[in-house]
Amino acid sequence: MARRHPLLQRIRRILGWLWQQEGSASQRARGLAVGVFSGCFPFFGLQIVIGVALASVVRGNHLLAAAGTWISNPFTSLPLYWFNYQLGILLLGPGPSFPELDMLLSERFWHLGWGFASRLLLGSTVVGLICASLAGLLYWRWLHRQPAALGPAARRPRR
Repeated sequence: MARRHPLLQRIRRILGWLWQQEGSASQRARGLAVGVFSGCFPFFGLQIVIGVALASVVRGNHLLAAAGTWISNPFTSLPLYWFNYQLGILLLGPGPSFPELDMLLSERFWHLGWGFASRLLLGSTVVGLICASLAGLLYWRWLHRQPAALGPAARRPRR
């Protein structure tokens, strides 16, 4: 048997994990969606807490909400927040320039003021709503195309 690439094995494990989550397709999709939404905000250390809290509000899967926040990670956070800020500028008008990397990594990041924060938060909200809607819908559709992912109750014929 041919050896599989480690990245493909990891993707297969992640997809298997997504299949095995508890709840209806709607509950799972809502959980993933609110997690992705929360992950689009620059609230480092609070994204998972916010995602799980929102999952409780919308009756979504808590584990998938926590996993959905991984949309922002050490590799994607800087480009994601830069894009969110640029969208905020587009919607609200020009503001302070995006800070240098050393400022983002230091405590001075929080001293950039409301002009910066308002554009970043508005952009994060819009991007979060779009990404969450797409993630939730695509995951929900994928679950309905995979009867095994919905569990034994989905395979029983309806009467």
